[in-house]
Amino acid sequence: MGLPVVILPAIDLRDGRCVRLCQGDFTRETVYDGDPAAVAESWRDGGAEWVHLVDLDGARTGQVRNGAVIQAVAQLPGLRCQLGGGLRTEADLEAAFAWGVERAVVGTQALRDPAWLCRMAERFPGRLVLGLDAQNGLVATDGWLDISSTPALELARRFDHLPLAGIVYTDIHRDGMLTGPNLEATAALVEAVALPVFASGGIGNQEHIRALVPLRVAGCIVGRALHERRFTLADALAAAASPLNSKPATSAAALRH
Repeated sequence: MGLPVVILPAIDLRDGRCVRLCQGDFTRETVYDGDPAAVAESWRDGGAEWVHLVDLDGARTGQVRNGAVIQAVAQLPGLRCQLGGGLRTEADLEAAFAWGVERAVVGTQALRDPAWLCRMAERFPGRLVLGLDAQNGLVATDGWLDISSTPALELARRFDHLPLAGIVYTDIHRDGMLTGPNLEATAALVEAVALPVFASGGIGNQEHIRALVPLRVAGCIVGRALHERRFTLADALAAAASPLNSKPATSAAALRH
């Protein structure tokens, strides 16, 4: 039996509230809670070791907008925080880590300035995650408002040599839709790189999580399904602990160090 897939409950932040968008569309927003820190605390009490925060306002504007809320979540004892959205400068990363954020997800700036990501990865080894948000296989940036001409696999391979904590792969068409993750694209990414891969987007039931286990992903980000109580966090953790038929990837084990 291999190590379980790490479940990272997701909290998307907009105007200080816990929300969810469908396919990244800011006009299709559902507000779940006005106290994201309380939501994060409930995930921790339910057995989560990590929480995945996304500053939607920051992703769209290029500047972190929900700093006070992020800090409140990041400083909860017994919970590790992964943050994405609006992290575009070295000062942004320094601020996030000073707040207590464990890992920072960088996407837009990695595509715009690969040399910057290389420098930041060397300065903060094991603390940066490459965010690959893809539409039809192409990388999206600026809060998914712009679609580049760069294939996600190409960008992943370009940075595979860096001391990153991993790669978060999100299929935009599936995000918030509860129809299941893009298994084919996720599997291709796992095979293409040595870095740990986190699957994101589309998780709607326990079977979707179980389907990811044999792909040897390191983690799975779950948002809307948990917020809407389609299954419990305990259910998700149990599904993620499903046995593997093959030896887990070394990269998955490295995530837990």
